[in-house]
Amino acid sequence: MSLSLKPADTCEYDCVSLGEVMLRLDPGEGRVHTARNFAAWEGGGEYNVARGLRRCFGLRTAVVTAFADNPVGRLIEDFILQGGVDTRHLVWRNYDGIGRSVRNGLNFTERGFGIRGAVGCPDRGNTAASQMKPGDIDWEKIFGQQGSRWFHTGGIFAALSETTAELTIEACKAAKKHGTVVSYDLNYRPSLWKSIGGQAKAREVNREIAQYVDVMIGNEEDFTACLGFEVEGMDENIRGVDVGNFKKMISRAVQEFPNFQATATTLREVHTATVNDWAAICWHDGEFHESQHYDRLEILDRVGGGDSFASGLVYGFLTFNDARAAVEYGAAHGALAMTTPGDTSMASLDEVKKVVGGGGARVVR
Repeated sequence: MSLSLKPADTCEYDCVSLGEVMLRLDPGEGRVHTARNFAAWEGGGEYNVARGLRRCFGLRTAVVTAFADNPVGRLIEDFILQGGVDTRHLVWRNYDGIGRSVRNGLNFTERGFGIRGAVGCPDRGNTAASQMKPGDIDWEKIFGQQGSRWFHTGGIFAALSETTAELTIEACKAAKKHGTVVSYDLNYRPSLWKSIGGQAKAREVNREIAQYVDVMIGNEEDFTACLGFEVEGMDENIRGVDVGNFKKMISRAVQEFPNFQATATTLREVHTATVNDWAAICWHDGEFHESQHYDRLEILDRVGGGDSFASGLVYGFLTFNDARAAVEYGAAHGALAMTTPGDTSMASLDEVKKVVGGGGARVVR
């Protein structure tokens, strides 16, 4: 059974994403705490999906988020514009001059190498996006008048505050009302939930949101921490996802949430920060589909790999409406995205197709 997708010619957008977009400051091969120079990028778990769909796959996308109206906010907007993502639904908040009432998020991230893992140091308290609330966005205009075939958001945005969780639910309900497919990446981050109720609050919020989700994305930890599903034999210290445990977990999840039409996760085993085994698995219509495996994949920057998997997965469903194709495109796009710096994908559709087809890394002349 295929997903029920709205025809492209009835919608202005193929996908709309809701989430915070931060300014990423990257010390390159160095460390954050000793850096003298940083490369600037934009990035955000939910936004990265929309940008990948636009920049790599050529689909029509928009992002819904908020910024403090100052030069940093305008810089992030400029990055979004360079990525081709529609910015008409950005919310701008007046800046007080020092960021006492509202500010823009920063994310200092170093890439890691060998035995030294990647390190992120987000500085996102009191941001404009975290203050978004129900009523801020005209969802009827987006989903009812303009129309979107797909809506994507996730647990990072929902964890920013009580009001962003409420806004996420409002958005999902509006999307469902107008027949838009809803995907959600659980993306559990303990540090985000810690100050607003911890894992108990994460489960309360995510189980509410899950009722409106068609395509749920997340690994074993995500499904356990956010939705309360556990299976015997789970080991939080293993280096990768246990496929057998994941399948058991999904079998239970789709019974409790029959609205799930598909679920998916990446399969990553970490040998070092720069060498991972990589693949993905997707459940749809009672069957599991596993992508080809990329063993000992060499990684330049792992941040955003999961988001690029999600954008490839969405592209596969929107283009082929086929779970097997979707998981292959997702795994290939995620693998390629981790070969370049920054949160967002620099891959082309031709490159993704080549990898999906089993192409190698010979020089292209």
